[in-house]
Amino acid sequence: MTGCALVAACTVAACNRDTTAGSKAHAKKTMADTADQIIFGHKSIITDRGLMRAEVLSDTSFFLNDNTLVDMRIVHSVFYSSTGAKDAILTSRYGNYNTRSQLLEARGDVVVKSLDGRTLTTPFLRYDQRTNQISSDSAFVLMQAGGQEVRGIGFVSDPDMNNVHIIHTVKVKAGTLRMSGQ
Repeated sequence: MTGCALVAACTVAACNRDTTAGSKAHAKKTMADTADQIIFGHKSIITDRGLMRAEVLSDTSFFLNDNTLVDMRIVHSVFYSSTGAKDAILTSRYGNYNTRSQLLEARGDVVVKSLDGRTLTTPFLRYDQRTNQISSDSAFVLMQAGGQEVRGIGFVSDPDMNNVHIIHTVKVKAGTLRMSGQ
């Protein structure tokens, strides 16, 4: 009888262990499970009083919180000036756009390139639609034409990086100085 009881106890323990492991695997929810909708190849236009300020494209977009938050993968954004001309291009691995706060946040290998050659890299960047400014409290590198490089922590700027306010400068590397008329 003890042999049968031992086999029965092992069988019950094995069943409980398998059920517990299976329920843990099924209990984890993914972004796709909680999204209101999912769009592949998504495109959004961000406007301010009828002016197009940005065009945001993503490989995959998850709409959450009654479609007020868009969580994006593989982000490509184009910023526009008040005259409608392209200002800069942003790329990142991830992004969020909150329609209530009008904030676009980019994360993971964020790169902003102005049309005249400036390049900013940072792990995190925020675009505020209301003020038409990009900012970050993270480390960044700003490369300018001629090899000038500025490293710092935190900045506030217009999207084309003409008016950059650096919170904390870490290092400045001067590049080539070009003189006109000589």
